[in-house]
Amino acid sequence: MNPEEEKRATPCSSPVFVHNPHLDVMKDDVLYHFGLGTATHNLPAMFGDVKFVCVGGSPWRMKSFTEYIAAEIRMEDPESEYPNICAGTDRYAMYKHGMGIPSIAIMLHELIKLLHHAHCEDVTIVRIGTSGGIGLEPGTVVVTKKSMDATFLPKFEQVILGKTVERNTDLDQCLAEELLQCSKELNQFETVIGNTMCTLDFYEGQARLDGAFCSYTEKDKQDYLKKASEAGICNIEMESSVFAAMCKLSGLRAAVVCVTLLDRLKGDQMNSSHEVLQSYQLRPQILVGNYIKKLLKAKAGRSCNSATV
Repeated sequence: MNPEEEKRATPCSSPVFVHNPHLDVMKDDVLYHFGLGTATHNLPAMFGDVKFVCVGGSPWRMKSFTEYIAAEIRMEDPESEYPNICAGTDRYAMYKHGMGIPSIAIMLHELIKLLHHAHCEDVTIVRIGTSGGIGLEPGTVVVTKKSMDATFLPKFEQVILGKTVERNTDLDQCLAEELLQCSKELNQFETVIGNTMCTLDFYEGQARLDGAFCSYTEKDKQDYLKKASEAGICNIEMESSVFAAMCKLSGLRAAVVCVTLLDRLKGDQMNSSHEVLQSYQLRPQILVGNYIKKLLKAKAGRSCNSATV
């Protein structure tokens, strides 16, 4: 284990920040979309021990990851059921090891507040998901270096009170390198580090030719995607920029790990079988699960060594 990984395996005090003075005067903070609240739930008791958070785009994917990671680190009986902690709401699905989301921005506001209210420290958060690749073989896993917008700039823009606010989308580069090294040790599938383009739309925003509307040619599409490739962009998805921006603001150590389901230079629709696509979707889970297991094993080893000394 290198010095950086050893440092991450050692407990430290790194709280989750919120930048909202109004929260200090609220008697109760209702996390509406999670079906939780500071007055109705003991959040420190429920979540205070959380060190790793994984988010993804579908309840199926996150339940699958919950079962996978529990078995990998032998946290529970293999036959255990994993109740959805957010069962009181139909907005999200949450398990102690992960959650699925329809809107990552809303989810992150409440997740960051949840971690803050629970007094969590030294938290690592990873988005696991799917994406379209640019010049990569389907099934390649991309660990994001920088999240870029559709003009190939590393920024996230949001309109607040009628004004455009620009936020930085830097991700933890040491974490990205550690994940890449973990994949090399696994040696099960191709993994690369590259920039990720985050768009606001699945069709025209990603230069697809198969939407309900399209005002450009195949050549226009190819020219655009080649420019994206020249900017170091390896894949396209729809959540990384706001994820990176909000995690950076809150002091969370963050990474984005997405598998590519197709090469967009060769087409716009996924023609692989359902079984193949499902096997691809498991790859980010396998990588992140093994990374977490590696850190927990190292932490346990350090504890044993300390006790021996």
